[in-house]
Amino acid sequence: MVQRTSNAEVMSMDLSPKMPAKAYGGEGGAYFDWSPADLPMLGAASIGAAKLHLAAGGLSLPSYSDSAKVAYVLQGAGACGLVLPEAAKEKVIPVKAGDALALPFGAVTWWFNAQDSSSELVVLFLGDTSKGHTPGKFTNFQLTGATGIFTGFSTEFVARAWDLDQDSAAKIVSTQPGSGIVKVAAGHKMPVPRAEDREGMVLNCFEAPLDVDIPGGGRVVVLNTANLPLVKEVGLGADLVRIDGHSMCSPGFSCDSAYQVTYIVRGSGRVQVVGIDGTRVLETRAEGGCLFIVPRFFVVSKIADDTGMEWFSIITTPNPIFSHLAGKTSVWKAISPAVLESAFNTTPEMEKMFRSKRLDSEIFFAPS
Repeated sequence: MVQRTSNAEVMSMDLSPKMPAKAYGGEGGAYFDWSPADLPMLGAASIGAAKLHLAAGGLSLPSYSDSAKVAYVLQGAGACGLVLPEAAKEKVIPVKAGDALALPFGAVTWWFNAQDSSSELVVLFLGDTSKGHTPGKFTNFQLTGATGIFTGFSTEFVARAWDLDQDSAAKIVSTQPGSGIVKVAAGHKMPVPRAEDREGMVLNCFEAPLDVDIPGGGRVVVLNTANLPLVKEVGLGADLVRIDGHSMCSPGFSCDSAYQVTYIVRGSGRVQVVGIDGTRVLETRAEGGCLFIVPRFFVVSKIADDTGMEWFSIITTPNPIFSHLAGKTSVWKAISPAVLESAFNTTPEMEKMFRSKRLDSEIFFAPS
């Protein structure tokens, strides 16, 4: 049974955006993650967050996780090897910046950046850890390498499982001294990614139809069960939001008890979050590379700096629903004028002026 964090505990938590810390790595690249000790809302929301950086020739060894995840390619291009539970064949998926993949429980993956690549391959992972070993943190199980699961079995068990003699079993388990991430030897041929393996597995957020497109304001692509079916198995929705310089994202909240986990891809801006009893629980400036979490039902709004702002978020439901408090879809537009007059304790004239604003604006407001 998952223990819920009390309102008082959430209100007192440090919600400020945080950068990740390096967990492990070497010549082939590095794995970074966010810790619930630094970002307590990860534990409260049972959300894991991590980033993989692969140098040219870097290989993230085959592994599986205790959590369902969404992977989002932040930078570069490469390959993702994917074996879904009970699948008879591996998919070798070509990936590039803007790609989003849903990785359900039991999926075995490896990631590779080509030897001749001129850029790092950087992948963001966000996921649900409520069924994992540590709330707020992914636990990854390496199949091979110095920390691979077979290193824990006796030679007898390995030999019988793979039908090997004892010497061969001992040798194959100990041959790879690397842990987690290695650099592939020059000239070693890796599997060639297959374009057909992208079908139904990947949605590129730069190429997908826009769900919201406001000139001078911003653009949104939403990942849901309609455009990426595996999202249903993962139990998470996601979106990529890009707002232009000095634009504002309307104050809004998730109205289906979901947490919103936001990674700032690039740019920067101001963020305010308001919680219980009208208390402003966060006022900060967020910049590229940081992560923060909006608690359930709390209201969040962002204003971009002059460079604009781009963020990738997961929402802890596969088909998220948001309610906005400003713009033409604002709930205020639906409430009776007489109720608003009393609610704000204001005059009919002031209420009319309030209601008359933002009649054409959606959820992003371009600078005037």
